[in-house]
Amino acid sequence: MNTGDLFAADQLAGRPLADRMRPRSLDEYRGQAHILGPHKPLRQAIERNQLHSMIFWGPPGTGKTTLARLLANASGYAFHTLSAVLAGVKDIRAAVERARQVKAETGQGTVLFIDEVHRFNKSQQDAFLPHVEDGTFLFVGATTENPSFELNNALLSRARVYVLKSLSEDDLLAVLRHALEDRERGLGDQVREIADEDLERIALAADGDARRALNLLESAAGLAEDGHIPSEVVKEVCAGQVRRFDKGGEVFYDQISALHKSVRGSSPDAALYWLCRMLDGGCDPLYIARRVVRMASEDIGNADPRALELALNAWQVQERLGSPEGELAIAQAVVYMACAAKSNAVYTAFKAAMKDARNTGSLEVPLHLRNAPTKLMKELGYGKAYRYAHDEPEAYAAGETYLPDELAGRQYYHPVPRGLEIRIAEKLARLRELDEKAGQKGVK
Repeated sequence: MNTGDLFAADQLAGRPLADRMRPRSLDEYRGQAHILGPHKPLRQAIERNQLHSMIFWGPPGTGKTTLARLLANASGYAFHTLSAVLAGVKDIRAAVERARQVKAETGQGTVLFIDEVHRFNKSQQDAFLPHVEDGTFLFVGATTENPSFELNNALLSRARVYVLKSLSEDDLLAVLRHALEDRERGLGDQVREIADEDLERIALAADGDARRALNLLESAAGLAEDGHIPSEVVKEVCAGQVRRFDKGGEVFYDQISALHKSVRGSSPDAALYWLCRMLDGGCDPLYIARRVVRMASEDIGNADPRALELALNAWQVQERLGSPEGELAIAQAVVYMACAAKSNAVYTAFKAAMKDARNTGSLEVPLHLRNAPTKLMKELGYGKAYRYAHDEPEAYAAGETYLPDELAGRQYYHPVPRGLEIRIAEKLARLRELDEKAGQKGVK
C-alpha cells in the first residue's frame, strides 16, 4: 500500500460508520424500489440519461443526499452541495458561477444539491429559478417537510417531486449486514459475532432510518467483547429509542389526523394504536387531550354528550396526575369515543350559523326579544309581546320566533338518527308540530 492509500485509509477510519458506508453505486443503494426499481420513473431517467431537476421528500435517513450524489455520478455530472441551514444568496451565486465555470472548461453539467431546501426563504428559492430555467445546473433539493407547504410554486413547477419512504426492516437488515461484512469501510475487522435477533432489534429501533441503524450498530460495536456484541449491549444502546414523530411537522399532523379519523370511523383498535404511536414518539399528552375534547364535540356531539364529559375528565386526570395515569385516562376516553354513536350535527350547524352571522351583517335583535330595564325602552317597544315559555303549555311558546326577521325559518341543527339525537329529533319534531298548529290558529 502506498502513502496515498494509507492517508485515504486514515481519513476513512476517522469518519462515522454511517458516512463510511454510504452506497457507492445504485446497486448498493437500499430502499426506494417504488422509484428506482425496474421500469420505475427515476430509474428510467437515469438509464436514458434524461435527468431533470427534482425534489426528494422523505424522512431522515432514507438516503436523499446519497441518492443525489449517485445520480450525478451515474450520469457524469459534477456534484456540488449546499445546506440551506448555513447558505445564503451569496453562496447560491458562488455555486452558479462554479457550475458555469465547470461547463465552460469541461462541458460537464452540474447537479446542485440543496439539503434542507425548505429552510430557504422565498427570495432565496427564487434565486434558483433563472438558472434552473436556462440549464446552468440540475437542481436537486432534499426536504423532510411537505413541499406543497414549504416550497414556492414556481420552484415546484420546475422540479419533479419524488417521495422517499422509510426503509423496511429487511432493507435495514441488509444495510447492517453489509456494514458487518465490509472489511474496508465497515466493521468486518472489528465484529465477528452478533445474534440475528439483536440485528433485528437494532433494525426495529432504527424505525426506518438507515443512518440511525448504523449509528446504533457502531455504538454497540464500540462495546464489543473480543469481537462479540452481547445481547445486553444491544438492548442498552437501543433503550430509549422512540418512533419517528416530528413535533409540529408532517408526521405530527399525519398521526393526529389518523387518530381523529379512527375515532370518527368507530375503530377503537386503530384509535388506540395511533394514540400510542404519538405517546411513544414523545407527543405531549396534554396536546392529545385537547384534541380529544375537540373530537367529542365535532364527531359525537349530542348523539352521546357523555363523550365530552369523559374527554374533559381525561384532560383533568392528565393535568393532575401526569403519566402514566393520565395517559390511561386519555386512552379510556379515546376508546369510549370510538365506540360511541356519532353525530356531526352540532358541528355542521355551528359552521352554518357562523357563516350566516358573518355574511348577513349586524341584523337587529327583534323587539320582543330585547331586554327592557328602563321606562324609555319599554315605551320604544322593547320586550313587548314577549311570551315567557314557562307560562305556556309544555313550557313552549308555540309559534314564537327567535331569529332576526331576515332569517326567519332558518334551520341549522339537524339531529342524526343515532344515539341521544334520536330523542332530540323527536322532541324538535313535536315542537314544530305545535308551531304549525299555532300558525293555523293564527290564520283562522
